[in-house]
Amino acid sequence: MALLATLREDLRNARAHDPAARGDVENALVYSGLHAIWAHRLAHRMWARPALRGPARILMQAVRAFTGIEIHPGATIGRRFFIDHGMGVVIGETAEIGDDVMLYHGVTLGGRTLQQVKRHPTIGNRVTIGAGAKVLGPLTIGDDSAVGANAVVTRDVPAESIATGIPAVVRQRSAKEREQAVDPTSYIDPAMYI
Repeated sequence: MALLATLREDLRNARAHDPAARGDVENALVYSGLHAIWAHRLAHRMWARPALRGPARILMQAVRAFTGIEIHPGATIGRRFFIDHGMGVVIGETAEIGDDVMLYHGVTLGGRTLQQVKRHPTIGNRVTIGAGAKVLGPLTIGDDSAVGANAVVTRDVPAESIATGIPAVVRQRSAKEREQAVDPTSYIDPAMYI
């Protein structure tokens, strides 16, 4: 996609995901999630060229200091990715993120090994990951799934599922839970905590 078309798509996506979004100019100036993803797109292209890997890392470290969002330039991120209130988000080098994914603040897409292998998660399309969630290891979160706030996910999550708790318990999504902007508290099964 052309640069201008990508920027417009990202701004439309921000309005679609955040009811507080007022307008494109304001969003472009103040949304740290947009700043981080825009910088990542440049850094990821640089990362593809071995001679530019050092500058790509330096760019993303500067972005981390500015936004509080750490995205490794080696991570692969799809279209219409949105980070809401991004402070504390960490996305590791071998993470792969599909299209139409939304992360809230404090999310970690991290690894569980020091070996230089695929060690970070693969996130499918149309996935939402709640505030403070930790998705750890080379697992897969299937399309159209959700991870609840503060969940710790260490195993694959099938498509159209919800993962909540520590460690995360996975269950199928109900029809009501597929509605956009569904109340996150409806993901919690009260019987789990009795």
